[in-house]
Amino acid sequence: MISEFLTGVRYLGRGFGYWRRMPRLMLLGLLPGLIALALLTAAIVPLLIWLGAITDVITPFADSWDPFWRSALRIALGVVITVAALMLASVVFTALTLLIGDPFYQRIWRAVEKDLGGDVPAGDGGLRVALGESIRLVLLGILVALLALVVGVIPLVGAALATVIGVLLTGRLLARELTGRALNARDIDSRTRSRMLASRRSRMLGFGVAAQLCFMVPLGAVIIMPTAVAGSTLLARDLLEHRVAHA
Repeated sequence: MISEFLTGVRYLGRGFGYWRRMPRLMLLGLLPGLIALALLTAAIVPLLIWLGAITDVITPFADSWDPFWRSALRIALGVVITVAALMLASVVFTALTLLIGDPFYQRIWRAVEKDLGGDVPAGDGGLRVALGESIRLVLLGILVALLALVVGVIPLVGAALATVIGVLLTGRLLARELTGRALNARDIDSRTRSRMLASRRSRMLGFGVAAQLCFMVPLGAVIIMPTAVAGSTLLARDLLEHRVAHA
């Protein structure tokens, strides 16, 4: 299981290799991420500015507590809210960036497919499919953020546990979404995709968690997105080969 997880991480690492092979195309892949980042920043910055006031409003019952415990509670709650917001932001970022940058990422994944050899599908899954997948991703991301908030209120271990659960779940969502382009182009339906991803669960999770952790670094989401598209194409090809081998 651990070796499979690390193999998934290595797929993201192999995606970095395409910066050397097709640097101009990968640089173009930064533009959609910059646009999406600007839009998300406009939403997240006000949240962070008003975070103290938000935690005060949420915890009026703590007003009469000892100052130390009142501050500890509100700081912990602020951390949990920030973590949940970042988890949701990474999912929304992915969905928004893939929609905005569809022409750029189409070129990247096709270039990777050609580099790998074999047949490159002519289809792209269509805008309707891409939009539907993006909406699904955002809705599931909201559920993950809510779960992180609920878990985060557990005394002592809540913030750490919420972070771990959030990274694992959003990593899984990211891996599914990012591999979707290559799989949709081959007319593989959602149920079949789920079975394919389940057959490589640890590998998929390793890739998704690595991408998610990079997304949480300032500007990491913008820089890593073209790499993640390239790496997810490698992962998708692995899923297809595994499916054929076990057909």
